[in-house]
Amino acid sequence: MADSSVSFLLEKLDFLLQEEVNLQRGVREDVQHIKYELERHKAILRVADAMEDKDPELKAWVKRVRDVAHDMEDAIDEFNLRLVDQHGQGNNSSLHRFIFGLKTMKARRRIALDMQSIKSKVNVISQGRPELPGVGSRSSQRMSSRLDSQGDALLLEEADLVGIDKPKRQICDLLFNEEQGRAVIPIYGMGGLGKTTLAKQVYDDPKVKKRFRIHAWINVSQSFKLPELLKDLVHQLHNVIGKPAPEAVGQMKSEELKELIKNLLQSSRYLIVLDDVWHVRVWDSVKLALPNINRGSRVMVTTRKKDIALYSCAELGKDFNLDFLPEEEAWYLFCKKTFQGNSCPPHLEEVCRKILKMCGGLPLAIVAIGGALATKGRANIEEWQMVCRSFGSEIEGNDKLGDMNKVLSLSFNELPYYLKSCLLYLSIFPEFHAIERMRLIRLWIAEGFVNGEDGKTREEVADSYLKELLDRSLLQVVAKTSDGRMKTCRMHDLLREIVNLKAKDQNFATIAKDQDIIWPDKVRRLSIINTLHNVQQNRASFQLRSLLLFDLSDSLDHFSIRALCSTGYKLIRVLDLQDTPLEVFPAEIFSLYLLKYLSLKNTKVKSIPGTIKKLQQLETLDLKQTLVTVLPVEIVELQQLRHLLVYRYEIESYAYFHSRHGFKVAAPIGLMKSLQKLCFIEADQALMVELGKLTQLRRLGIRKMRQQDGAALSSSIEKMINLRSLSITAIEDDEIIDIHNIFRPPPYLQQLYLSGRLDTFPHWISSLKNLVRVFLKWSRLREDPLVHLQDLPNLRHLEFLQVYVGETLNFKAKGFPSLKVLGLDDLDKLKCMTVEEGALPGLKKLIIQRCGSLKQVPLGIEHLTKLKSIEFFDMPEEFITRLSSGGEDYLRAQHVPAVYSSYWRDGGWDVYSLETLGERETDFSRSTAMRSLEICTLWKV
Repeated sequence: MADSSVSFLLEKLDFLLQEEVNLQRGVREDVQHIKYELERHKAILRVADAMEDKDPELKAWVKRVRDVAHDMEDAIDEFNLRLVDQHGQGNNSSLHRFIFGLKTMKARRRIALDMQSIKSKVNVISQGRPELPGVGSRSSQRMSSRLDSQGDALLLEEADLVGIDKPKRQICDLLFNEEQGRAVIPIYGMGGLGKTTLAKQVYDDPKVKKRFRIHAWINVSQSFKLPELLKDLVHQLHNVIGKPAPEAVGQMKSEELKELIKNLLQSSRYLIVLDDVWHVRVWDSVKLALPNINRGSRVMVTTRKKDIALYSCAELGKDFNLDFLPEEEAWYLFCKKTFQGNSCPPHLEEVCRKILKMCGGLPLAIVAIGGALATKGRANIEEWQMVCRSFGSEIEGNDKLGDMNKVLSLSFNELPYYLKSCLLYLSIFPEFHAIERMRLIRLWIAEGFVNGEDGKTREEVADSYLKELLDRSLLQVVAKTSDGRMKTCRMHDLLREIVNLKAKDQNFATIAKDQDIIWPDKVRRLSIINTLHNVQQNRASFQLRSLLLFDLSDSLDHFSIRALCSTGYKLIRVLDLQDTPLEVFPAEIFSLYLLKYLSLKNTKVKSIPGTIKKLQQLETLDLKQTLVTVLPVEIVELQQLRHLLVYRYEIESYAYFHSRHGFKVAAPIGLMKSLQKLCFIEADQALMVELGKLTQLRRLGIRKMRQQDGAALSSSIEKMINLRSLSITAIEDDEIIDIHNIFRPPPYLQQLYLSGRLDTFPHWISSLKNLVRVFLKWSRLREDPLVHLQDLPNLRHLEFLQVYVGETLNFKAKGFPSLKVLGLDDLDKLKCMTVEEGALPGLKKLIIQRCGSLKQVPLGIEHLTKLKSIEFFDMPEEFITRLSSGGEDYLRAQHVPAVYSSYWRDGGWDVYSLETLGERETDFSRSTAMRSLEICTLWKV
């Protein structure tokens, strides 16, 4: 992780050297020298994470490098802060530059002294640099700490296998299917799930050995060498055949070995297992030696990385994502290891289930922790509760958990430096916290973790980082949007404990949630959970870059950063006060000149002072779910602002469910050239023209639009070539949204939300091939809108509310090829809905509500074979009767796993059984598992 600190620092040094600031004589040379020395150290730092636990001397040296990198960063930031403080709003005249030079003389003298001091430290560090053989060469990879390449299989014995029968049967089905080509079956998932164990069980099955008489198991690992791997395969194949391998194999090159293997397999049905694959190039190299001879040969691959799994089976095969153990099987395994197969003593069950929850269904963790607990006495419950309270310390200090720690740490150690910082950053969030995708992306950017890439915004690069962590099985998706995008994520609980230990050890972040927290020498990132009291009582030294507050119980009537840390807070880049009981905008924020990220989301703040213009570095201002409705004109002076989010939802009644309130600003918003997200701004004629200057916009939300604003807005939208999401709401539900004259719509538009009257359907929408979500509200069209939408190739989610006043809707064959979710609401004239065979082939969820004239389920609903659920809300009694058990429509809809029905009453949903109207079920989690037309509940507001 010192590699991360140094890499970020090197970027800052480059920026400092490029700045047009007259540094004192010798300073540039000092900076260049420091930069050169730190670049020399990067090679050893890249392998240090995996080695420093075994080498105290190396660990101490790495800490010195990290400390000097932080000192350097502090010096640069304090220098920049003094420049910002003195620059003012002057012009660029010679006189102004002269005065500025005089004012900043002290700052330039200070950084000169700082650079001399840091240069001396760097020289001492360089002289004490440990010599490690092979650093900078390919052999450096072999120094990474890892278990034997069989990894978790060695830790999960056959007696420990639980719940393996079903996945084993599924893998065997893939091996035995009728596909004659060489099919690849990759098994992927988080380290410790038992991928190798599962593959070994399949590989050793007598039926598998009988079908694939030619077979071999290759342990790959991170540090694979292709010649050795191929030689191993040659020897195994000869051993199976019953012939000795040629003596010349030891001297053969890779191409010769591949040709030899190909000849051995040319006339056989074979099974090859590649275990623990970490790199795509492994498959690219090995597949050339495995002939595709249409004999039903198979290749199994185990990997932690989803991208490798998908890549390896792209030509032919099917990936298999190994899941965590369900609760019942996890409890069985836990008791088996902890109590030697006996049941858990009643007085220990509560604490044991808490410990098990932290294992998160990970077999390796359950086996390792169960083994460690087996040595503890069962009479003293306090000893077990201690393990539960200090789970991270137990992992670090218990030798019985060492191998598990190594398996889970392996994925972290293998990460590139920029992903290590991103993953460590998740330690600042509370336990069991679902982390919003866009919040995390904006925080990473503000922290400086995201490198620029040609042709991509920093947000797009950060999104690729997030995807990479998901593909490496280091993050889990908690919730998705209806169109399949990740909405929230989290780390596995056990991995989180290990990452927390690394963050603490490397002083990456300080988590203040306990009474007895041990404070580090310097606090750079501070996450406060539950209460401010512990922080206010501390005596730590602060050099804060980030301050985040979670789940506070304290009142924030007089919130003060200065009260938390009397010094060292003016360098803050990130201030996240989301969900705090804050009512007034804290005035001291205006002295945080380097602030890049400010979130007051879901607070009771009502206004933003004009002095916000002082925050010239600000990139994100999140005021969602606050009471702010007007922004000061000075907001347009924030030239670096990329995300301006000001709106709130309200649930007033069903008709206005999820209505939004936006904001007004009486300023030329077109000056804010860096804006990427602007939501939700209230319309006026001048604003519609100004929007055309914001060509970097990715997301735009407009409220209270009038018909006469349409022409100017249409012209502006044509200039927004980067727009991905557009939301427009009219000032009244019967106001016409006149946006028909858009002849060059944004080509990458993915989401479209229109709330207001449409006299005709906008023709340009049909040309948007990248659209994935379309929500139309209050359109009241006389023409069938489906005609204009049915050929959109990527449309996944479609919602109509009072959109159509016709009596019939017809979904034609081959229409809506990608649609997954369809919602129809308050189409009060609709009498008949028809689905032709071949229409909506991928539809999974259908919602029909308040369609008072619709008396029967859609004709052709039996064609929707992928449908998983139907929700009928507030529908006529005749409609429900026909659908209930024995009703006329029951047989046509009975293939759907779950059908729900409900009524809106007194501001909430009452949900009834389709078979026995009047009964109510209140547990939705149980209802989702029910088959056919049974009692179920969605929610009770």
